[in-house]
Amino acid sequence: MIQHIETFLLDVPTIRPHKLSVATMNTQTLVLVRIRCADGVTGWGEATTIGGLNYGEESPDSIKVNIDTHIAPLMIGMDASQPARVMAKVRKTIQGNRFAKCALETALLDAQARRLNLPLSELLGGRVRDALPVAWTLASGDTAKDIAEAEHMLDIRRHRIFKLKIGLHSVDDDVAHVLAIKRALGSRASVRVDVNQAWTESEAVRGIAMLEDGGIDLVEQPVKARNIGALARLKRRFDVAIMADEALHGPEDAMALAHADAADVYAVKITQSGGLLPALEVATVARLAGIDLYGGTMLEGGIGTAATAHVCATFPALAWDTELFGPLLLTQEVLREPLVYRDFMLQVPTGPGLGVDIDTDKLHALRRK
Repeated sequence: MIQHIETFLLDVPTIRPHKLSVATMNTQTLVLVRIRCADGVTGWGEATTIGGLNYGEESPDSIKVNIDTHIAPLMIGMDASQPARVMAKVRKTIQGNRFAKCALETALLDAQARRLNLPLSELLGGRVRDALPVAWTLASGDTAKDIAEAEHMLDIRRHRIFKLKIGLHSVDDDVAHVLAIKRALGSRASVRVDVNQAWTESEAVRGIAMLEDGGIDLVEQPVKARNIGALARLKRRFDVAIMADEALHGPEDAMALAHADAADVYAVKITQSGGLLPALEVATVARLAGIDLYGGTMLEGGIGTAATAHVCATFPALAWDTELFGPLLLTQEVLREPLVYRDFMLQVPTGPGLGVDIDTDKLHALRRK
């Protein structure tokens, strides 16, 4: 039986300013959810978002209020060993709130996998890989600093895939910044861009043409999420891979994008999808439609990153790797043992449940008062 659900907001400084077209982050607010069950098992989930309401319709504060006030009371007293039945009730009763639902489903599945003494991936169909290549986002906004940062990541064998956040400046200035980094790194690394919906279609045509000529591998969400027609036209026009991110809010969006032939790649995010099981449905739509997959991030801490890793570990193919670097962007860790990154890969945890444990002292030190 589900006995208690608690939501925590943790404000953790980032190692440097993280600049997106919609916001500049100096602190990340982790939203953690703990579910305690009558049999003594505890499960954890995470609902962290990026840039608050600058990015999407859920903020850390709204997630906490909606879980504490509206969703948790629905779940208390239900059978914790039946996560699907609990989440079916939540999804039927509560509209929207994808991030909150994801955190709760993650915590329920974490608890159930711990109960069965299995890694969470085994509840999701079973893993086919034990490590995931991880991209690093270069988002200082300074070309020289970004090149130096990328060179350091290559030297220490932590990342050889780099994504640049652009769209804050003019198309010409952003493209010049990206191509300077690509020239510096050459064939030693994959360089990709995320426009975060900042371009009009005409700007995207001009910008993508220059990026493609410069050897950039992938362009993420160049236009507004709602403009599926423009995304489809850009996909048909260019050889460089076009990835849907903000346009992809779960299985229904995955179907609509597939019907419109609007993307080469889907960025699968468990929070954007509304949970781990809906994220698996997104991946299934992609596989059936011949669309490649990428493991996306909302810059979560260790809990959300581990959850996504367990999901991605089950994908038969993961052509564009992942960007599960969220914990590496934070100055402080809330796990007892940090996730392991080595040889350009994140090692998928092997212990029961998520395979990670919260350090409660660190949790309370970082918790918003």
